[in-house]
Amino acid sequence: MAKIGILMGSDSDLEIMSGAAKVLEELGIEYEMTIISAHRMPDIFFDYTNTALDRGITCIIAGAGGAAHLPGMAAAMFPLPVIGVPIMTKGLGGMDSLYSIVQMPSGIPVATVAINGAKNAALLAAKILATNDKELLAKLQAYAKTMKEQVVEKADRLEKLGYEEYLNQMK
Repeated sequence: MAKIGILMGSDSDLEIMSGAAKVLEELGIEYEMTIISAHRMPDIFFDYTNTALDRGITCIIAGAGGAAHLPGMAAAMFPLPVIGVPIMTKGLGGMDSLYSIVQMPSGIPVATVAINGAKNAALLAAKILATNDKELLAKLQAYAKTMKEQVVEKADRLEKLGYEEYLNQMK
């Protein structure tokens, strides 16, 4: 099966990016995860992106905050899909990250999810892989069914309990 690369520019991004890893694990998709900086260690970054195909990487999920160059640089170097995860920042609330990732020049596409949207990045990567993998497609369909069932269950509880008791139970 194909493998996903999960990259982040700093260990401070790990809490968010671990959401992608958890989704991939739930779907049975192999991945590798590392901290890498396109600015502070360009030689290692170039080696990573230039050898990713040889390691079986078919999609990269790259999380970055601030100037957020990691996803764009990965897309410039890696010939297959790159999904950018803008990371929330203190100064500008992640809007700087979002704009840096989503505004790539023509010819260097980066699929971009919401700020801190690592779980959706993993689901998007899985959907890309599922175009050629019926077993993975079935897992994604089961995942969607489970989400639906969880919402239906919550709606039923709300109707049964009323909003005040429901809120009290959430605390």
